[in-house]
Amino acid sequence: MQLPTVLDVEASGFGRGSYPIEIGFVEPAGALFCTLVRPAPGWVHWDPAAETLHGISRELLQRHGRPVDWVAAELNRRLAGQIVYCDGWAHDYPWVARLFDEAELNPAFRLEDVRTLLSERELGGWDHSLRALREELRPDRHRASSDARLLQLCVQRVRSAPQPGRA
Repeated sequence: MQLPTVLDVEASGFGRGSYPIEIGFVEPAGALFCTLVRPAPGWVHWDPAAETLHGISRELLQRHGRPVDWVAAELNRRLAGQIVYCDGWAHDYPWVARLFDEAELNPAFRLEDVRTLLSERELGGWDHSLRALREELRPDRHRASSDARLLQLCVQRVRSAPQPGRA
């Protein structure tokens, strides 16, 4: 079974003015990519609760984050021509769009909701499988690449679950 490329975005918070602070993805073979994003000069929104959740401070982003144009170009280089999946499309899409708008680039990949990959039966097991994987793997931090890998493993798990009536 071919696994999808899955992307996750951590952000400065939710709502108007929020922006990506970390972007990570996992490729079908399991290779991970993750980078912190240095906020563009006009990106000022900051939610202390998001900082607590992710463990990423503005100071850390300023010190170790990559410039917006580098991040957008690197995503295009690595993901060109692919359909890339995420679990929070309603949030991730605007954050990815904000990154590319700031970099004055167009994405060379298409972002879709991971749920479009799943049948109704598989969707029914999604939440349970995701909770179970979080319990089993107990990721030590809430970060983009580890979250992307967790989502990819969840797709694998729900797709391979036995179907009712099948031996």
